[in-house]
Amino acid sequence: MIDPIRELRIRAQKLHRAAREGDQRSLARVPGTSRDDVQRKDCLAAIAREHGFRSWAHALRVLGGDPTEPDLGTLLYPGSDAPYPNHWFARYDEARAQLDAHGGWLLGYREQFVVVEAPFIEALGLDPGDPDWERIGRDWSRPSDPAARGRLYARLIESAPVAR
Repeated sequence: MIDPIRELRIRAQKLHRAAREGDQRSLARVPGTSRDDVQRKDCLAAIAREHGFRSWAHALRVLGGDPTEPDLGTLLYPGSDAPYPNHWFARYDEARAQLDAHGGWLLGYREQFVVVEAPFIEALGLDPGDPDWERIGRDWSRPSDPAARGRLYARLIESAPVAR
């Protein structure tokens, strides 16, 4: 099992190397830099943004399971044109009531909440039958087992395509 933070660091290292070698696509991923001045911190920030986080520090808080971070980023809802039924909520208690009454999976999107069905979880590249879903109570936003959510984050990042 990969460590999601370590995986993102490795991706940033590869991006940094390619940008320093002058690869134009890599440089384009790190706005405001050139081959001669691109720094690792720029690449960490770029990788974080590509995975739905505001910054590298934000990614560290979310992936590290900081319970005080209300913004989970956009990693769990990468496209707005997803053709899957889902229910959106501004408040956690309303989303939780939907989950309890009708089942599904409660995910976070920035500071909002969405309850989705199995096909959406599969489209993310995750297995809806993974036992870690039951360990977190099918609630990504307030998991009953944060370590299980960490493993799901690892699987999610592992399945996310590496930008080139």
